[in-house]
Amino acid sequence: MEIEIATIGGYEEVGRQMTAVRAGDDIVVFDMGLNLSNVLIHDNVQTEKLHSLDLIDMDAIPDDRIMSDLEGDVQAIVPTHGHLDHIGAISKLAHRYDAPIVASPFTLELVKEEIQDEGKFNVENDLIVMEPGETMGIGERCELEFVNVTHSIIDAINPVLHTPEGAIVYGLDKRMDHTPVLGDPIDMKRFRELGREGNGVLCYIEDCTNANKKGRTPSEAVARSQLRDVLMSLEDFDGGIVATTFSSHIARVTSLVEFAKDIGREPILLGRSMEKYSGTAERLGATTFPDDLGMYGHRKSVDRAFKRIMKEGKENFLPVVTGHQGEPRAMLTRMGRGETPYNLADGDKVIFSAGIIPEPTNEGQRYQSERLLKMQGARIYDDIHVSGHISQEGHYEMLDTLQPQHVIPAHQNMSGFSGYVDLAESQGYKLGRDLHVTSNGNTIPLV
Repeated sequence: MEIEIATIGGYEEVGRQMTAVRAGDDIVVFDMGLNLSNVLIHDNVQTEKLHSLDLIDMDAIPDDRIMSDLEGDVQAIVPTHGHLDHIGAISKLAHRYDAPIVASPFTLELVKEEIQDEGKFNVENDLIVMEPGETMGIGERCELEFVNVTHSIIDAINPVLHTPEGAIVYGLDKRMDHTPVLGDPIDMKRFRELGREGNGVLCYIEDCTNANKKGRTPSEAVARSQLRDVLMSLEDFDGGIVATTFSSHIARVTSLVEFAKDIGREPILLGRSMEKYSGTAERLGATTFPDDLGMYGHRKSVDRAFKRIMKEGKENFLPVVTGHQGEPRAMLTRMGRGETPYNLADGDKVIFSAGIIPEPTNEGQRYQSERLLKMQGARIYDDIHVSGHISQEGHYEMLDTLQPQHVIPAHQNMSGFSGYVDLAESQGYKLGRDLHVTSNGNTIPLV
C-alpha cells in the first residue's frame, strides 16, 4: 500500500496545524488550525466573517489546496484537541470534504461552537465522538485509534492510523504527565505496545514546541503546587488579587477556583473564552465548580461583576480573567488601560499563571500588558506555569518507546526543529533518509 504524508500547515511555525496521511485510496486529515497571531496583527478582524481564501492569504489558516494533489478520498477529519491552533480552521475548511469530524468529547464540543459561530460557510460534516482507547475503521484496510495523552487542555489524544505497512502516530500536542490534576495519565503503555506489535510504527510526527529545551517538562501537579504556594502567601493581603491563565486550561482554572476559596475569596471567571471553556467543561462533567461560581462573558455582565467587586471590596474576590498573552481586547489588557470599573491600586497583585507563547506578536503584547499594569502600581507574579509540551528527555523517551521507522518534526520553524534533529541523529536517524525536516505544502512518500 502506498503511504504518503502531506505537511500542509504547522511545519514553518507554531500554529495553523494540518497534516494529511494517504494510505492507498484513503486519506485522514489531522488538525485544521488557526495562527491567531496572524489575525491579531490586523485591527478588529473577525475571522468568522472572512472567506477561507482571505485567511489563507493572511497565513492565518492552512493552504489546503495541496489536497487536490493527493489521489484518494478523505475519510475522516481528526482534531487532536481543542486549542485554536488545531481546530480554528475547521469552520473554514471542513465543508470542502465529504468526511466526518472525529474527536474526543470536549474537543468535539469546542468544534461545534466554532461551527455555530461561523458566519461565512455552512459546515454540515457529521460529528463523531470517539474516546481514548477506541477505534474506527478507515476504508477497507486501515483503522483509526485514539491514545490518551496529557496536555494543557483536557481530552487531548494522539491519533494513530493503522495501515498494513505499519502505524502512523500523529504526536501533537502532549506532555508526559503521570499525575495530572484532571483526567487520566498519558498512556505510555499503549505507546510501548504500538512500537512492538505488527509492523511497528512506520512514521511518527512529533510536536517540537520545546525540542530545544533540556530536561523534562514537569507535571501539572507542579504548577498546581506553585499556584497554591503563591496564593497562600497572599492569604492575609487586604488588596486586590487578579489571576489570568489560558481559558482552555481547565485544570489550572479549577485550581485557581479552589485556592481562592481556601484563602477566603470569591472566585469569578471573567471573559468570553473563560465562560465558554469552563462552562463547556462543567456541562460535560469534566470538572466540578462551586454552585455559586460566577462566569461572565458578555461585556456588560463583566462590567457589572467588576462594579460589584469594587462595591463589596477587592479583598473579598479573586477575578480570573482572560488576557494572559496581552491580547488587546481581553479583560486584563482592558484593566491595564483603565477601561473597566475595576481600579488597580499600588500593591495590587496580578498573577500570570501562563507562559508566553514563543511568538513575536504574543511577546510584544504581553510586554505592553505588563507595562500598563505596572504603571498602575500592580505587582506581577509571573510564569506560575508548566508547559503542555514535552522537552528533550520526553522526546528521547518517545523515540525509544515507539522506535519509528520514519520521523517528521512538526509544530515549529526551522530553528525550532534543530534540537530535535540533533536528538534524532544521535539515535541513528539521518536527514533525508528517515528523518524528514520539511515545510508547509510538501508531500513525503514513505512506501
